[in-house]
Amino acid sequence: MAGLPPGDPQLVSMIVNHLKTQGLFDQFRRDCLADVDTKPAYLNLRQRVDNFVSNHLSNHTWSPHLNKNQLRNNIRQLVLQSGMLEQGVDRIVAQVVDPKIHHTFRPQVERVVREFLSPGAQNEQPVVCPIQVEERQDNNIQQPVA
Repeated sequence: MAGLPPGDPQLVSMIVNHLKTQGLFDQFRRDCLADVDTKPAYLNLRQRVDNFVSNHLSNHTWSPHLNKNQLRNNIRQLVLQSGMLEQGVDRIVAQVVDPKIHHTFRPQVERVVREFLSPGAQNEQPVVCPIQVEERQDNNIQQPVA
């Protein structure tokens, strides 16, 4: 593409925009959201947040003059400060996204990138990322025997 070297920020931006226009990110999001609510990490996080909110609300007495927006914002801040969302989201990603990366997402991204870099080419050769090359080189280095 216009003589830009691999890894050039402009080339990367062009590729990402192309992936977006192809609808790949939206497809990945739909695929992940379709089964997120069945995963134990999501169910656990939801239960923890529900319990946290219920416990917090049990310390408040309802009255018609209660400022619900302020109470809602206070609970939101407490949940964020607790750190439970960060841990829970990391677990959800591990259960939902990680299993799909190599078998579902990567082949589709590689195909679209290959088509973007060589439009009209019928080359079915997989794209080799610099990280893959480094990993292969590292694996081929003989380790000294102690």
